This record gives sequence, structure tokens and C-alpha cells, in this order.
Amino acid sequence: MHVPDGFFNAGASIGAGVAAAGGIGAALKQTGRQLADKRIPLAGITAALIFALQMLNFPVLPGVSGHLMGGALAAILLGPWLGILVTTVVVVVQAVIFADGGISALGINVINMAIITALVGWFVFRFLTRVLPKTTGSVLISTMVAGFVSVLASSWGFVLEYMIGGTFEVPLGTLIGGMTGVHALIGIGEGLISAAIIGAVVAIRRDLVYGIEDYEMAKTLTAPSKASVGALVAGGLAVALALVLFVAPIANPNPDGLESVAADTGFEETATDHPIGGPLADYQVSGVESERWGTVIAGVVGVAVALGIGFVIARVRSKQPQSTSAS
Repeated sequence: MHVPDGFFNAGASIGAGVAAAGGIGAALKQTGRQLADKRIPLAGITAALIFALQMLNFPVLPGVSGHLMGGALAAILLGPWLGILVTTVVVVVQAVIFADGGISALGINVINMAIITALVGWFVFRFLTRVLPKTTGSVLISTMVAGFVSVLASSWGFVLEYMIGGTFEVPLGTLIGGMTGVHALIGIGEGLISAAIIGAVVAIRRDLVYGIEDYEMAKTLTAPSKASVGALVAGGLAVALALVLFVAPIANPNPDGLESVAADTGFEETATDHPIGGPLADYQVSGVESERWGTVIAGVVGVAVALGIGFVIARVRSKQPQSTSAS
């Protein structure tokens, strides 16, 4: 779902950049007001895990793959505002360091992959958890549906944006049908992966899941606080690194949903080369001949960078309420 350079005209790209900046600014402001210290470590590890999971394309159709977006997952774990920031970190790191997603299309990608997915996923999750019984099973079902709907909403966001500022004429019905069909399948994978991760966190520290903090079951810890937080962070980092080391090198190499639709409808040809590139472009390492080890090294770097930036942003924003109240 990473939009490359060339798909959108300058006006649409600039407008999306302004809108994305506004969304990030609002998220920063709201996060500073609401962030609890106990979620700071979770912000960094969520960014790292989403980065690793986005490297793992899974098959959805013959010749077509998909990957996690992570916005709904981040919103359920961290709240919608911090979820937007964490997912934005991943999208920006991918574009700037790994040439995955265009620089001129960065605003488009932040809107579709971070803002839309986090907000839509959050509202769907909260609606379902309010009407369903407050049980672990309901939380997992709500997470699956939220993940599924968030991917569809992201694909529809792209359709709307492309109709406004796309550089190639595509019939609206054709674009809607192509994007909806393939992303409905990707959304199933998104929902299942998100539910598996939420289920794991609920089992270790259910009080850290922002989306269910008002549940009675979230008010009783299943393990001592320091030990369980440490286990959660260490376990999440171990999973992210294991995915990069063992799964990413064998991930499905086929085009993702957006690339497939672009090829089928003809606007794939409008894509232009990434203006930065860099030594880690396409998740490889300049000078490393082994494709497997290039992927592994690039993945480890990405996990480390996303972890660090996600943690720093959460730490900095957590200080805001304290400094404001002290004045």
C-alpha cells in the first residue's frame, strides 16, 4: 500500500502533506495530554514490531501479496493518537531510509497507512467492545473486525485521493472494484495478525491495552508490574528480530495489492524512481551480495530505528503534561 512517487500530481501531493502534518500535530497534542508512563516502552516496541511485520508479505491471490498496515493494532494498544504517531514513524522510516514509498507521496502514505487506519480501526473497535460482552473473546473479535475495516478504509482513501489528483485516468468503478477486492483479502490477514498480538498482550499485561482500560478485567494485573513490562518489551523485541532474521528473507515476493491494481489498470507506468534511494533501498544493503543477509541487516536496522524513534517520541510527549501543570 506504499504509494510511490509519480502516482499523484504536485497539488495533491502538497495538499496531502499539509493535511498529514495537521493530523500529526493534532496527534502530538492529544498524546501529550493522555499518555501514561506505563505505555512508553510499548510505543517503541509497537513501532519496531509493525516495521518488522510490514516486511512480511503474505499471499492473498495468485501473483498478489499483502502485508500488515498496523494502524488499527497500534490504536488499540496505545490509543488512537499515539497509534497515529507510532505508525507514522514506521511509514517515514520506510520512505526515507529504505525507499519504500515515495517522498512526494509521504503525505498520502501517512494519511492512508497511519491516520485513516488508526482512527477507523479505533472507532470500530470501541463500538464493538461497547456492544459485545466484555470478555477476552470479544476483544479479539473486535480487533479482527477493526483491522479488516481499517484496511478497506485505507484503500477507499486512496481511491478518493486518486480521483482528485491521480496522474492517470482510471474509471472510478474499476478502481474501486480492484482496490476493494484485493484489500478485503489483505484485511483478513490484518485482522488475524492484529488479534494474535492483542491476545498476547492481554495474556501478559492486559492493563496496557488502551482499548480495554475501562474493562474490569484490565484492572487486575496477571503478573508483577516491572517483571511483566520487562517481559513484554523483551518478548516483543525478540519476536520482531526473529521475524526479520527468519521470515522476512522468505516473504512472498509478489506485488502487493496496490501494485497489482496499478499494473492491471495501467497507472503503474506513472511511478517514478525514488529521489533519495540510499544504501538500504529496497531493504537491501549496498555492498552485501547475499540478498538474504541484505534483507536481514536492513531489517535489523529498521527495527532499531523504529524502536528508538517510537520510544523517544513517547518519552518526550509524556513530559508535556507534567511541565504544563507545573507552570
